[in-house]
Amino acid sequence: MLVATHGTEGKRGGVPGMQDNATEVTAAGIARLAGVGRAAVSNWRRRHADFPRPVGGTETSPSFALAEVEDWLRRHRKLAEVPLRERVWQQLAGHPAGPVTALTHAGCVLLLIHDRSPVWLEVSSGTDERLAAMLPAALQQVLTPRLDEACGSPVNSPGAVNSFAAAPAATPALELPTAPRLLPSVPLLRGVAELAAEFGARHTFEFLLGRHLDANPRQYTLTPADLAGLMADLAGTPRTVLDPACGTGALLRSVTPRPGQALHAQDNAPELAALTSLRLALHTRARVHAAAGDALRADAHPGLRADAVLCHPPFNERNWGHDELAYDPRWEYGFPARAESELAWVQHALARLRDGGTAVLLMPPAAASRRSGRRIRADLLRRGALRAVVALPVGAAPPYNIPLHLWVLRRPEQTPAQPEVLLADAGRFAVEGRGGPDWPGVREAVLDAWRAFDRAGRLDERPGLARSVPVIELLDDDVDLAPARHLPPPAAADGAGRLSAVRGRLDETLRLTAELAPPPVDPGPPAASGRLPLTTVGELARGGALVMRTGGSGGHARVPVLTDHDVLSGTAPSGTLPESEEEAVLTEPGDVVVPVLGGGAVARVVDETTAGAALGRNLALLRPDPAALDAWFLAGFLRGTTNNRQASSYASTATRLDVRRLQLPRLPLDEQRRYGARFRALDEFERALRRAGRLGEQLVRGMYDGLTDGTIPPD
Repeated sequence: MLVATHGTEGKRGGVPGMQDNATEVTAAGIARLAGVGRAAVSNWRRRHADFPRPVGGTETSPSFALAEVEDWLRRHRKLAEVPLRERVWQQLAGHPAGPVTALTHAGCVLLLIHDRSPVWLEVSSGTDERLAAMLPAALQQVLTPRLDEACGSPVNSPGAVNSFAAAPAATPALELPTAPRLLPSVPLLRGVAELAAEFGARHTFEFLLGRHLDANPRQYTLTPADLAGLMADLAGTPRTVLDPACGTGALLRSVTPRPGQALHAQDNAPELAALTSLRLALHTRARVHAAAGDALRADAHPGLRADAVLCHPPFNERNWGHDELAYDPRWEYGFPARAESELAWVQHALARLRDGGTAVLLMPPAAASRRSGRRIRADLLRRGALRAVVALPVGAAPPYNIPLHLWVLRRPEQTPAQPEVLLADAGRFAVEGRGGPDWPGVREAVLDAWRAFDRAGRLDERPGLARSVPVIELLDDDVDLAPARHLPPPAAADGAGRLSAVRGRLDETLRLTAELAPPPVDPGPPAASGRLPLTTVGELARGGALVMRTGGSGGHARVPVLTDHDVLSGTAPSGTLPESEEEAVLTEPGDVVVPVLGGGAVARVVDETTAGAALGRNLALLRPDPAALDAWFLAGFLRGTTNNRQASSYASTATRLDVRRLQLPRLPLDEQRRYGARFRALDEFERALRRAGRLGEQLVRGMYDGLTDGTIPPD
């Protein structure tokens, strides 16, 4: 069960006043609390004999008691007061039973505060022991009516046919925590209640969940919010919705609310099923039916006939139940091969739909063309179950390097006489960089094509974007449904017109590049032997001539993020952040941004177009005082190859730049500006060269495409 406390009950929880010491914090967490780098924490440990001793962790990554750390920071005036958000997060991350259990306990209390705040006020008055003793009954009052079987007895599947007798059964998504299990969480729960009073229960849970997911990126495969919204829109406005592989609940959270709605969820990971049930209960007034278990082997909703099924299934799973489920009645369209786990999920979704219901699944592109799945694909087409295949742009969802597909299916009420299927390719909406595709463009194009096709049963050709294809044309030996192989190329005039525009921009850029080229260098007489006095970035920071900040992962999801890749390539901010209340470092005009990894001599001065972006990871920001230091002078000297080599260190195979050790000469401000003007001219020349290179690549690729697809004649 999710709420196991790993033997911590009674170890610390029963000692009054000691619960706070159960929360541990790492060196990285201490750095967050104090607003410093991890190196500063290491220095404190070496220099101060009274620094708290480790209470856990490992020799290379020790952990410390949060209460002792806070006390030390205050005594040494390193911290006036721990921000409430940071304190609650550190309590959650260092919970003795683990962050998932802590987040679940927090979610239960937030739902109680959200639905019945007077009950929380009554049970939270008094001692911690009283709160822990009274809380289970209070939670029972709110969780049972909102989460239905999620808090009841284990979910059975009496109607499911399963040839494997020992298959695991689905279990409740959430088990009501007992008083002994809640006692170690009481300090956290009081902090969570304070946070909810300031930001609201729903926003507080989203903040804590977002921080947890961001701190453990490799443990979870997330469905981006924009993609989840598109999938939900394709499904319409259903009353009953199922997600049989719900993950963190992003798809069900995106469903358009309507009165009397019921949301059904299941996931093989118990912690995700529990968090999804709480997230949905906080987000909507719909009835939530959630369970933990493998939906293919142990279906928790065997009798459900939903209006819609939304699913982001696990990809390329060979151990999906091929041997146990050979005679399962869900395989209406054929028994999936061992390598076709995605087609098993497709048929599971169809089996849980009412007649006329819609399913939208995120699929790997290989599922549209693998030979092992061609018979099932053919039957899905013949019977009118598969209605659309949409190729998404690269970067729409993990894995970000391939263009995933959306399959839109409908449980047929009757087989259409002359069925057609919609094939669409939104690849044109891919965007350079790491910011993901042009989602407004994707949504408009895909939804417009789908709705027109859904109304009429067919769609006139939209060159390069979408068309409806008669099923008979696809029923060949391969039954290949990859949209790009069946869509017409863009109109010839459109392609030729774009190439002419690219050629014009390239001509203008090349002319500008020639004008910006540095003049020939006259060697002249040798420079004087005396060297200019030097200073370092660290000395300038200590003297107040500049402020130094480092990038992180905090901020708001709607704020663009300047990444190290953007700085290296000279492009606009392209990164994104998860939902978080952590304060971000925002860039301002005149800031100098330096990548600290990779060993390259690069520095970028922030201009008006880049200002306001959040500073990403592996970047250092230098904010010079204009009265003492010229920004372009600073950036130019930081780019010196010898300077970077002297300030670099090596860890394993990576090169890391210690920005504080970078040197520049001590010069009067007027002399700095002379250097700065020359450095700025070099920067403009470099940008023009990059732009010319990109335009040249576009022109060459467009010419190859036009000549090979016949839209441009060879003469």
